[in-house]
Amino acid sequence: MKSSHFNILLLVVLLLSSCSPDDEPGNYSDNEYSYLSTDGVFLVNEGNFMSGNGSLSFYSFNSDTLYNDLFEEINGRPLGDIPNSLTLIGNMVFIVVNNSGKIEVTERTTLRSTGTVRELNSPRNLIAVDQNRAYITSMWSEKIAIIDLKKFSVSGFIDIRRSSEAITMVGNKVFVSCWASGDEIIVIDPVANKVTDSIKVGKEPESMVVDKNQKLWVLCSGGYSGQYYPELVTINSITNKIERIYQFPSKINSPSSLCINSTGDTIYYIDSGLKRMSIYADGLPTTYFVPPSGRMFYKMTVDWRTGWIFATNALDFQKKGYLLKINNAGVVTDSAMAGIIPASVFSNKILQ
Repeated sequence: MKSSHFNILLLVVLLLSSCSPDDEPGNYSDNEYSYLSTDGVFLVNEGNFMSGNGSLSFYSFNSDTLYNDLFEEINGRPLGDIPNSLTLIGNMVFIVVNNSGKIEVTERTTLRSTGTVRELNSPRNLIAVDQNRAYITSMWSEKIAIIDLKKFSVSGFIDIRRSSEAITMVGNKVFVSCWASGDEIIVIDPVANKVTDSIKVGKEPESMVVDKNQKLWVLCSGGYSGQYYPELVTINSITNKIERIYQFPSKINSPSSLCINSTGDTIYYIDSGLKRMSIYADGLPTTYFVPPSGRMFYKMTVDWRTGWIFATNALDFQKKGYLLKINNAGVVTDSAMAGIIPASVFSNKILQ
């Protein structure tokens, strides 16, 4: 009888020891994801609308490899429905999940979850305005939500009376684009958390960058229905005055995803193919930097360390697409299969 009890106890111990923590979802050894401690780029994959199958990928420069489905693999749960953007703040990663109405917060070099900001209305893009606060835009709310970066919670709102999309900070001003059916750039004082000005631009300003001269460049798509001519607008960030308007030649142009190089003197955007333009150019480029060649370019960025251009090919916007790596001569040097509807790309520089 005593021997039988001993055998049962031994069996239980063996079973428990064989199920190490690393075998459970969301747990892993320190070295398993060591590539997250290298320089690279993050990629958010939107997934199918209402399917909750959005995902996060990481391309490591060291291993020249794209790693997919990382958030779910590491944390043992799906990322959510339509991740839209990602922001690096210190040693944390803030992943904005649009249709799930939340922000997932993880450690930067492990992607382990540290918190979730919930109850947001269609959040889009986030920017830190100081060490304790961030602003986040919204497609369907007329308010900018203020995020407490220590508590991972909403601490207040700024009523701009319009929906919002792109957001950037120049000096002591925050500039916000009113994208969905809008035609304004809203200026916010981040100290007072209040609107101080608005600038009328072209229809549906969807992306913005700041050049080496602190000029704000705004890409206006012209509207979903193609009723208006798209425009590229430059704004003096000190005076809030428009200095130049580049109008696209046709209403069927559909420019998007404006980005800029590390020296702040060359901009890029998608218009069927990829276009490149000096900030001192007299007009819009008439030739492709990278022709479409049957690809469905969706989003792009320029890595500020290497000068490589990363663009996504969303194929039919239903299944898994590709991340493309492009050199400064406009040659696609590599491509890798990503998640479903690969979208925005974000440079990751490991902190020293």
